[in-house]
Amino acid sequence: MADTDNTSEGGRDYRETLFLPKTEFPMRAGLPKAEPQWIEKWDELKLYERLREESKDRPKFVYHDGPPYANGDIHLGTAMNKILKDIVCRSHQMSGYDAGFIPGWDCHGLPIEWKVEEQFRAKGKTKEQVTGSEFRAACREYAAHWIDVQREQFRRLGVNAEWYEKDGDPNTGPYLTMRFESEAKIVSEFLTIAMSGLLYRGAKPIMWSPVEQTALAEAEVEYHDRKATTIWVKFPVVTGPETTLNASVVIWTTTPWTIPANQAVSFNPKISYGLYEVKAVMSEEELGFKPFAEVGDKLIMADNLAADVFGAAKVSEFNRVEDVDPALISVKHPFNGAEFGEGFWDHSIPLLAGDHVTDDAGTGFVHTAPAHGDDDYIVFLGSGRTAKEIRDIVDPEGAYRPDVPRFAGLDIIRTSGKKRGQDGKAGPEVLKALTEVGALLGRGMTTLRDAHSWRSKAPVIRRATPQWFIAMDKADRDGKTLRDKALAGIDQTDFVPAAGRNRIRSMVEGRPDWLISRQRNWGVPLTLFVNADGEPHTVLPQASEINGRILETIRNGGVDAWFTAEKVDLLGPGVNVHEWEKVTDVLDVWFDSGTTHAFTLRERGIIDDATGQADVYLEGSDQHRGWFQSSLLESCATRGIAPYKTVVTHGFIVDGEGRKMSKSIGNTVNPLDVAQKNGIEILRLWTATSDFTEDLRISDEILKANVESYRRLRNTFRYLLGALDGYSEDENVPLEDMPGLERWVLHRISELDVLVKSSYGKFDYKRIMSALINFCGVDLSAVYFDIRKDALYCDPISSTRRRANRMVMNELLKRLCLWLAPVMPFTTEEAFQTSHLSGLSDSVHLLTFEDVPSDWKNDELAEKWAKIFKVRRVVTGALEVERREKRIGSSLEAAPVVHIEDADLLGAFNGEDAADLFITSKAILTDAPAPGVAFRMEDVPGVAVVPGMAEGRKCARSWKYFDPAEALDDFPDITPRDAAAVMEWDQSNG
Repeated sequence: MADTDNTSEGGRDYRETLFLPKTEFPMRAGLPKAEPQWIEKWDELKLYERLREESKDRPKFVYHDGPPYANGDIHLGTAMNKILKDIVCRSHQMSGYDAGFIPGWDCHGLPIEWKVEEQFRAKGKTKEQVTGSEFRAACREYAAHWIDVQREQFRRLGVNAEWYEKDGDPNTGPYLTMRFESEAKIVSEFLTIAMSGLLYRGAKPIMWSPVEQTALAEAEVEYHDRKATTIWVKFPVVTGPETTLNASVVIWTTTPWTIPANQAVSFNPKISYGLYEVKAVMSEEELGFKPFAEVGDKLIMADNLAADVFGAAKVSEFNRVEDVDPALISVKHPFNGAEFGEGFWDHSIPLLAGDHVTDDAGTGFVHTAPAHGDDDYIVFLGSGRTAKEIRDIVDPEGAYRPDVPRFAGLDIIRTSGKKRGQDGKAGPEVLKALTEVGALLGRGMTTLRDAHSWRSKAPVIRRATPQWFIAMDKADRDGKTLRDKALAGIDQTDFVPAAGRNRIRSMVEGRPDWLISRQRNWGVPLTLFVNADGEPHTVLPQASEINGRILETIRNGGVDAWFTAEKVDLLGPGVNVHEWEKVTDVLDVWFDSGTTHAFTLRERGIIDDATGQADVYLEGSDQHRGWFQSSLLESCATRGIAPYKTVVTHGFIVDGEGRKMSKSIGNTVNPLDVAQKNGIEILRLWTATSDFTEDLRISDEILKANVESYRRLRNTFRYLLGALDGYSEDENVPLEDMPGLERWVLHRISELDVLVKSSYGKFDYKRIMSALINFCGVDLSAVYFDIRKDALYCDPISSTRRRANRMVMNELLKRLCLWLAPVMPFTTEEAFQTSHLSGLSDSVHLLTFEDVPSDWKNDELAEKWAKIFKVRRVVTGALEVERREKRIGSSLEAAPVVHIEDADLLGAFNGEDAADLFITSKAILTDAPAPGVAFRMEDVPGVAVVPGMAEGRKCARSWKYFDPAEALDDFPDITPRDAAAVMEWDQSNG
């Protein structure tokens, strides 16, 4: 139908007899305005509560939400993350589960402390001028504000979750780590671990942030390149073979500031060492400066590294004197005897054997400062020395303590101002001192991949301080360690993508003991009392009673109650309160979030307290060392099992060119801006059509492409709704009476049903959306709708073909509404409510995926139609050429002759009307050889088309060309089929 005039020569206007689509579903979605209205309607419906009530007897699907910080507006990453989680829960709900979604927030920790400190500074108060209780109250208020803000922003994303508490019941609504009940459960979990014997206090080197003045765990740091000064330093030999007494052991380090903390030099007995003498050095004229090395210097180093060391020292000629066994010598500190040293470094420095020493780089000797390095600490204690012998000369602000001669008060890293995070005064002053005493052999610059705080972005240092740890390798009664249990838990967990298993496994295999103490104010306290020996109160026989009183105190008053409660009230009778001190450190915030399964799922009875597991945890891939791992360790420490059955991870968002999102670059995308401009449905579509297991790209062009995909899907809904105007199930026909094309569509529905349900179960949303967008754009719009438009508009209402077409379209509408509902909740609800399907339920989201009748699947029929469509593609190509050359306007003006060599291809058309399938007025199929001028396609051999013009009269109603001799007497200007439709219409309409 290409004209707009359906008026016959006799004057009758046939337009009123056509069955044209009619719907109130608008072509333009108006999503920014419509989406909030749907959210209001779902609120009025109490959709989430209805879902819980109506599915309470179904199998449970337990999703556990990872908590975002209650700090600031949501961004594109948090939006994408929450949308993915919403799709997970909605799709499992529609798959027949009771799939609740309890969102949560992380409320403690540094991000909130920093913001609150800023608020107090704006009022002219420093943190020191604010009482602990006042500060914690301000933190609680700040977190509560942002929870309210983020809640509404997440709701705007279309996320259907348990957003509000019911009637003050703490076992309803979102979980908050700062609820008194939550804080009490965190304390309970902590004390369970303390009672198990896994908790210990130790002074070992940990990552310390001078900027934030707190210990940091591995999950709280990120690694960046930074330029560092490298130095080669001479440690004079004091005891050893006579030939070595005037020599020096050479060490190399990238942390000059640790030289004052040196307490040993490490070597490896497997390395070959030699004594070398400097014969010549480069001249000051050559270099532009005087080299530190001098002719006659005797130096001890690894043979494999001698050339490199002398190159750095600008030594042009040297001689190897003899072998050296480092085990036979000792050295003294470079500052030993220095006038500025005041005797601080006037002691012997031992040489200690250590496997960590290599001759791949450096000198073959490792400067050992046990307060500032893991390997240094291990080799120092391994030599029989104790932790009490370790020198602690750096204070919490990252500066040398007042008792350190010459260097007192000098900062290692600048902790404030515009140069925050840059090297402080300590390093340069150490270099100056080494030069003065003649101990510096060489210096240079290198680039290191070093740890930085993920919050302040400033470098961190290693610093030995008394901290609390959970032991990874202490065996329980069954001989299993926490590391053993965690690795077993990983092996029993499914990972999507599968590479996640190796990622977290390698981290757990090599991780140190879990550092859980922090020197902050806003957090859950380590609710312990310690005696003079550093033992926790859990060693007392009254420990259980004490723990009970502590828990009751926190449950009633929150974390603040720990700091204000009197010792005597908590320790109770029979304990000398003067022998016990209250610990004021707070727990690592990762411990907080690691326990959320306990107070969200177990306390609420969603899973069994001892053996229950969530079905799915989903977060970004960085959480393999964050929330996934802290949850794993906490659960394994308290229950011996992983808290989850499946871990799903997504990538990070980058721009269209693969660059990280950055405000300075100007490539950030605000999800709320997208909602205002395009509608959040577009962002949900982008999320589902992306491969979220990799980094997700976004840009204006990518969003425009998703807008176009959305338009195709919406147009499909609109066409189906219009085509089904006035539809009733009375129109349905038995499967065996349906035309082959309708049965092919039902077969495609059966195939897609398997794909959609299977892929939702595998979290493969991209596969679903790719299949459905392609199905709507190709199978439906370009094929089925196009072919059946004539039957839908022009067939008699009672015709089997038209009824079958409408029945199939009803199935298409219903299935597409259901299949797409988890991804496109707004549009599917709109389509559902606009249609006759609205009588099935108050909302499409209260429905479940329907089963497909088994007899819809027909592989043999699918093979037949694959052959038909193969031929049809060639015919369509030939007609496109005819249109382009303006030999025809509409395809109905054509009557092609199709030459088909393959008997199977030709036989596929048996029982089908080829002209209907080609949308031409006539078509001739033949196995006769095709003339050379026939149209062909290289990829479809054996099929050729000779376009021809349709002959006869043009139907005034359907515009098909027909033989006028076949016309009925009363309707000479329309086809007999159209005449039957008109007569039926006339009879129905008087």
